[in-house]
Amino acid sequence: MFGRESIEYKSNEQILKIREAALVVADIHDALREAAKPGVTTGELDLVAARVLQDAGARSNFLGYYDYPANACISVNEVIVHGIPGDRVLTDTDIVSFDCGAIVDGWHGDACFTLCMPNASEADRKLSEYTETAMWAGIAALATAKHVGEVGGAIEDYVDSIPEDNRPGLVEEYMGHGIGSAMHQPPDVLNYRAKNKGAKLKPGMVLCVEPMLTIGSPESKVLEDDWTVITTDGSNASHWEHEVAIHKGGIWVLTARDGGAEGLGPFGVTPVPLG
Repeated sequence: MFGRESIEYKSNEQILKIREAALVVADIHDALREAAKPGVTTGELDLVAARVLQDAGARSNFLGYYDYPANACISVNEVIVHGIPGDRVLTDTDIVSFDCGAIVDGWHGDACFTLCMPNASEADRKLSEYTETAMWAGIAALATAKHVGEVGGAIEDYVDSIPEDNRPGLVEEYMGHGIGSAMHQPPDVLNYRAKNKGAKLKPGMVLCVEPMLTIGSPESKVLEDDWTVITTDGSNASHWEHEVAIHKGGIWVLTARDGGAEGLGPFGVTPVPLG
């Protein structure tokens, strides 16, 4: 079951079990899109995630992870990642990233999306669009790549293709990862090109691809709670993530209800579901 670098290779049956957890995450995202409105606190939105998990007979893989105190990470404006839900009230101009997870029968789902409130700036809306497209560029690379490092290369190439006057900052300190019977597993999935090609891609790998971009500098710092990561210059951030299975027939985006068909279409890639 375990190969070099402690990578966990899943059978098709195990990938189908992970799909169940991934679809619970999709349900959480749908519920949050409906509930996230100006005047609502991030703590109230965390309870929305908790109810979806309970109804599904699943549990959060975030709650209690290294003592993390909530069911989801909710990151508002200058918070890049790992924002702790609480009494922060959403305004009509906020940009918010929702990073959510679920465990079903020991298998993990994990995905993130960014939502712009009704009066968010055009710059924030473009930032979210750029981040989502960067994610799909990285996922599309998995269809033909030989090594995991090609994902980061594809993400960086896309960001570099954005006109310089609009080009966002690419956060390098945080990255994607393997996932399966644990939430974070080898290999690391970088969001930028590195000299090391990384692990060889093989059927049975399940990876999370999750770029994070900022309007200003990509430099970050961690707050005193040891979780919340913010931009050092106070600029807003966006975070998108999907969980992707590689199998002998192709790639399948487990946390997307359509398997990734819509997102991958512009890249000429067709996802191949199992079962």
